[in-house]
Amino acid sequence: MRGGVSRGVTTDNSEGPALLVDASVYIFRYYFALPPNWESRSGYSTEAVYGFTNFLLDLLQRRPSHIACAFDESLGSCFRNALYPDYKCSRALPDEALAFQLAACRTMAEALGIASFASERYEADDILATLTRVLKGRGPIIITRDKDLGQLLERGAVSLWDFAADRHTDPDAVRARFGVQPAQIPDYLALVGDSSDDIPGVPGIGPKTAAALLQTFDSVEALLADPAAVAGLAIRGARGLAGKLGEYAEQIRLAKQLASLEEGVPLGVEADGLRWVASEPELARALADEFGIGGLKSKIERVLTMQAAPPAEDV
Repeated sequence: MRGGVSRGVTTDNSEGPALLVDASVYIFRYYFALPPNWESRSGYSTEAVYGFTNFLLDLLQRRPSHIACAFDESLGSCFRNALYPDYKCSRALPDEALAFQLAACRTMAEALGIASFASERYEADDILATLTRVLKGRGPIIITRDKDLGQLLERGAVSLWDFAADRHTDPDAVRARFGVQPAQIPDYLALVGDSSDDIPGVPGIGPKTAAALLQTFDSVEALLADPAAVAGLAIRGARGLAGKLGEYAEQIRLAKQLASLEEGVPLGVEADGLRWVASEPELARALADEFGIGGLKSKIERVLTMQAAPPAEDV
């Protein structure tokens, strides 16, 4: 487990929001969306570093009281691969050029004073679940585009914020979109599957059927424990559905394990360790030159040296 943060100038931002960043989602977004107009001194393209650094500076201008980034380093080595070897098997490992940008993005985050965490055993989603538990009393906002994190809305998070679209998802939005409670997201995915993570679903069970089942049963465990009740539901093909659930019971239980987030990742951090303390700007400015994104140096200077001010209210 690796976690770290650069510390420096203390700022009075105790009343700002608590933000937890699903870093890799945004790094990949900028990697694929921006043209390769930036290059590091070592010759690597750095469009993702530019986009991600600019994104973090925009977040810091909102003066968060607490902020942390979770990075993914567990592809192929996650504990879920031991449970199911095909987990995320369709995803390719980053090549050397992308790996350079991923590492550079973390280096920049830490230089900006943002606590950053990664693990070879746990995914970024598990780290975010753990950080949500740590900051539960502060009602953290999770910055992500990942639907799987909806389950954290009943573990202490107040919303999922898709920063690029400036769209917040709260528990009501999850219920409206999926027809289930936020805590039932792992159960829902255990039934319909999740192609992005190579989690298999039950053949013939789509989103509407899964939602109907979970509106009657609290969990897939309760569902599998009472096939007679399933057969008696006012759902088309309910009798055959009960038999199919029994046939795929082992797969359903495994899929729920894969989709459920672990909130006990040994990060070794408490809430105070996630408080944003703006670093001195010299390191981040030097890194901007190293990574060929010197155009952000004035913004880095401004954000890291701004005087105490009320946090933005538009988060």
